[in-house]
Amino acid sequence: MGSNASKPIIGLTTYTEKASWGVWHTDAALLPRSYVDATSNAGGIPVLLPTGGTQALSAVDALVLTGGADVEPHRYGQDPEDKTVTRPERDAAEFALARAALDRGLPVLGVCRGMQVLNVALGGSLIQHLPDRVGHSGHQPSPGVYGPTHVTLAEGSRIAGILGADAKCQCYHHQAVDRLGDRLRAVGHAADGTIEAVELPGAGFVVGVQWHPEEDTQETRLFAALVEAACR
Repeated sequence: MGSNASKPIIGLTTYTEKASWGVWHTDAALLPRSYVDATSNAGGIPVLLPTGGTQALSAVDALVLTGGADVEPHRYGQDPEDKTVTRPERDAAEFALARAALDRGLPVLGVCRGMQVLNVALGGSLIQHLPDRVGHSGHQPSPGVYGPTHVTLAEGSRIAGILGADAKCQCYHHQAVDRLGDRLRAVGHAADGTIEAVELPGAGFVVGVQWHPEEDTQETRLFAALVEAACR
């Protein structure tokens, strides 16, 4: 375990975006505080990982691939559609981190975009604009508004063992898993059939959720399970 004997160090990927504070308006490596709080409340030590190489993985005990912009479609053999908004620099960093973490056997939690990164890194593909497939915008009702979604979880799955047979979730995504990546198992579905959770069987803790568990301050079980896996 990293450098702390009592609490595991959890690496959180960050955004590189224009940001404003005080008199400044410049590029920043940032992340919503809710991820930091969720990790701390679950008993982990959160460390923000800026865009860069994979060397930082040697200092952490688990990895959270956080939410954000769309994955570049060329990574799964498609051209970008009109509503697809990408951050290629972030893709390069997070795909390298995801593959390195899997190679090292680190516990991994993918959140929203992070689940999609896991899927594409393992050879899967994405639906570029989910409303075109399911006929509604309930997974992302409007800018900055989470869509409440009921997710049914597969019996016997790791995530069902953590959350039970179903979960009430806060979603904010207009893309979703289409073709599953190699060895990934779809273990959570919305009522419209959208894949909302995946896991890698027999690989320690490798879980992806399409919703945002960090936004529910009363629900810490997923982050707690990641922290517990990082302690082993």
